[in-house]
Amino acid sequence: MKTITSFDPIANKDCRILILGSIPGEISLQTGQYYAHPRNAFWRIMGKIFGFSAELPYEARIEALQQSGVAIWDVLQACVRSGSLDSAIAAGSRVPNAFQPFFNSHPKIEQVGFNGAEAKKSFTRYVLPTIDSKNLHFVGLPSSSPAHAVKWEKKLATWREQLNL
Repeated sequence: MKTITSFDPIANKDCRILILGSIPGEISLQTGQYYAHPRNAFWRIMGKIFGFSAELPYEARIEALQQSGVAIWDVLQACVRSGSLDSAIAAGSRVPNAFQPFFNSHPKIEQVGFNGAEAKKSFTRYVLPTIDSKNLHFVGLPSSSPAHAVKWEKKLATWREQLNL
């Protein structure tokens, strides 16, 4: 088990939607890229919803998300975990990111989508009591992880429906 840390948020001043994962998996940590596992459906879902190719270079995918008003980040700033599964996060090791300063500097965010159950659980427990959330709408989304065995079409439809897109 080792301590891992998340990435900085990817957001611009005009973002309206924030998608939160729990914390990057091993492949993402190795590459320094959000959702880098080739079987993770995140980029395919975003590409279908916002009209860009999931095959674009990483920087172009980030630019397409930002142009669509979407920011991405993780609930946890650090934790102790072996492997990539959220279920392997050691009890008592979750350290959340600093969300109130983030929301203060991104006042147009109106919707927060949780990419999977761990993101929602950790946010609700560690972050929600510490922020002003009156202008935010929260939605749970099926995890884009390949470990979450839901058919691609169902994931896409649920993301589109929950995000009202």
